Amino acid sequence: MEEHGEGCCGGRQEEHGDLEHEELLESMSEKLGFTPHILEILGELDSESLKKYNRCNNKLLSDGALPAKTKILVALAVVAAKQCERCTVVQMQSALKNGATKEEIMELMDVIFITSGAPAVAACRDALKLLKSKS
Repeated sequence: MEEHGEGCCGGRQEEHGDLEHEELLESMSEKLGFTPHILEILGELDSESLKKYNRCNNKLLSDGALPAKTKILVALAVVAAKQCERCTVVQMQSALKNGATKEEIMELMDVIFITSGAPAVAACRDALKLLKSKS
């Protein structure tokens, strides 16, 4: 078992370490702009897992050597390559909230196609509908 509050990303429990899972969900939802249903379920089942997820998510949603937007676009490409349709929707929502443009996303679709093929692009069908509604 992990010691001293370290999570999957090797970080220590920080700002949300002592929040109840409802407060943590609210905080995460504000950052994401929506609440993924899986986080609600995870919080109900095991608040410690939700805290670990939050620490990892904070790494993704904050600027570092790479801007958050770039990391989110990478995450979108990865989940598309894994053909996780629901995951692509969640990452697309996050990308749009973090300033990704239509041009950046369409260029990313080219990268996804080149590296992972048509099935990976097809996994983005519902995610691309979100982009279409933004136009």
